[in-house]
Amino acid sequence: MEIPTVKIAWRRETDAPTTLTLLSDGPEATFRLGEFFGKEAVGGEVIGLIGPLGAGKTQWVHGLAKGLGVADPYISSPTFTLVHPHEGRLPLYHIDLYRLENAADIEAIGLDEFLETDGVAAVEWAEKGASFLPPERLMVEISYLEGSRRKIALAGYGARYKRWMDQIKHSQQWKIIEEDHGSAA
Repeated sequence: MEIPTVKIAWRRETDAPTTLTLLSDGPEATFRLGEFFGKEAVGGEVIGLIGPLGAGKTQWVHGLAKGLGVADPYISSPTFTLVHPHEGRLPLYHIDLYRLENAADIEAIGLDEFLETDGVAAVEWAEKGASFLPPERLMVEISYLEGSRRKIALAGYGARYKRWMDQIKHSQQWKIIEEDHGSAA
């Protein structure tokens, strides 16, 4: 009898995240926030995106792609293909877990291979694969407000992402609704 292998999840929190909750006045502000992260990326980043259909996850990734220098002007959600690779200053792996039902499905697409690269992995519907995400990552949760306004909650796990949060805070380009510096309780 063959013993099934079990993937050991990376997810272990060693520090509380640094969090910022921002107000986006519309799609352009959401795009600009993604673009900021794309310009700051140096490779090896993992960004998980969470939010309901149509909230702006793909808009955020479109901005990320621009910040990474991706020439393709059309960034679509890879709902049916699961992964769209894009070439830019750094490779962008745009991953969509929406249609996947369980850990076996996620493992079957080789998610860990895209998370362990010198590029940038942007994972939509990241809550479905949370146990596969590395301990150091940026989580972006986009929620509807009235009209085209959105609440964007950022949680940075790890030093590089915490630095990004500090840069956002000090840039004064976005309206900050809440912030927490990740002090352990």
